[in-house]
Amino acid sequence: MSLLTRDEYAAIAATLDLPTGAFIDGGYRPAISGKTFATLNPATGETLAEIAACGAEDVDFAVTKARAAFDDGRWSRLHPSVRKEVLIRFAKLMTRNARELAVMESLDSGKTIYDCETVDVPETIHCLKWHAEAVDKIYDQVAPASDDHIAMVLREPIGVVGLVLPWNFPLLMLAWKIGPALAAGCSVIVKPAEETSLTALRVAELAHEAGLPRGVLNVLPGSGPEVGEPLGRHMDVDMVSFTGSTVTGKRFLGYSAQSNAKEIVLEMGGKNPAIVMDDAENLDRVAAHIVQGAFWNMGENCSATSRLIVHRDVREALLSRIEAHAREWVVGDPLDPETRVGALVSEGHFAKVCGYLDQAESIVFGGKAEKGFVEPTVVMLPGNDHPLAREEIFGPVLSVIEVSSFDEAISVANDTDYGLCAALFTANAKRALRGARMLRAGTVTVNSFGEGDISTPFGGYRQSGFGGRDNGLHAHDQYTQVKTIWLDLADDADEAVS
Repeated sequence: MSLLTRDEYAAIAATLDLPTGAFIDGGYRPAISGKTFATLNPATGETLAEIAACGAEDVDFAVTKARAAFDDGRWSRLHPSVRKEVLIRFAKLMTRNARELAVMESLDSGKTIYDCETVDVPETIHCLKWHAEAVDKIYDQVAPASDDHIAMVLREPIGVVGLVLPWNFPLLMLAWKIGPALAAGCSVIVKPAEETSLTALRVAELAHEAGLPRGVLNVLPGSGPEVGEPLGRHMDVDMVSFTGSTVTGKRFLGYSAQSNAKEIVLEMGGKNPAIVMDDAENLDRVAAHIVQGAFWNMGENCSATSRLIVHRDVREALLSRIEAHAREWVVGDPLDPETRVGALVSEGHFAKVCGYLDQAESIVFGGKAEKGFVEPTVVMLPGNDHPLAREEIFGPVLSVIEVSSFDEAISVANDTDYGLCAALFTANAKRALRGARMLRAGTVTVNSFGEGDISTPFGGYRQSGFGGRDNGLHAHDQYTQVKTIWLDLADDADEAVS
């Protein structure tokens, strides 16, 4: 799909019919309390819409409808090929409405229309298609047993699931969760981030139009305390999959322990290192990967390259190339397709990132922050103990730490509470493989920045993740229960003789 002009995107934005109600049991409806909250355009501060502010009573209502849908089998007991057909229609409807979704996503989140059009929306559709195609290709098993027995190992949908989304990739994280959850046959209740609810609501409407039965996909906008916590504590929710901050993720473990011991899957923060050794080839290409990893999506990315651990012999040469590439990342109006760095998601988050910039003692370049926008910034640190090396900034800020050896680089990289992603740049194949094994992270890339693709599991070690993985066939595991069926085939007459 070719990009439009800024004026053409603005014209589309002016005509959007933005959803405002919660989506429960196949239709939009106001919150039971009648309360609403304003969702803002981060780039302008203007109110886009007043959206239903759901509460615990809406959670109860949605769970009741989701449970009824699951128990009567209108989705959970359909033949896998039928579920696949519905999900394929759903993906096709998403494709027909792709541009509308891209503009809506940009307006609501501050993301650039360039990223929304070229990455977020296409990847969202691809994710849904991929999981749809997997529905009837995941086989159950027969375990080894004696001649008198058959042991079957079956997957069954886990039931009613809560899906709690972050605000940095509203559409894509929605697809990462509803793709495998719906493919498995679950009924789902989505709690989008309060800052970015619009596209999740619109997607639910498209899913219903595609033929997804009532009650199977519900979306409840609202705050964490009013929706997220009641969902996490609900006695009739079977599992929760959460993506967001580590602090909030840990709360869901508590909610589970204090309610029905529901299963919890957490994908949380990261302080991801990129190691550049003195033998790294083509420093200009390395710099391009580092810049992409650090500043893509304004650095509002759990897998962002936030720590550059660089060998002292190539530090100056690499930093000069990083600066040259970063200059090409234009900061400005998210609806301008030339813009690569849009607005941070909210005033509160902008203030948080600015607070980290105030702690920077040696800014190599960048550092300008104004009215919700922060330019790409590189900060030199004295070591790995500085707050900018330890804490997740979630903004376009790259912290640089100099090392003098491979072993020191690995040690610094692993010296963190997190373990989501890591990158290693070296021309030595043995060092690359050894380093990839030594780095304590769920995804390690060699000579590139990336997260793998839809076929590879995504998640982290330590405080970056818990309980499962997104993407790949592994994502289906978290939305299913494994059941053993043991059949005794022994002949009664034989048993009597024995």
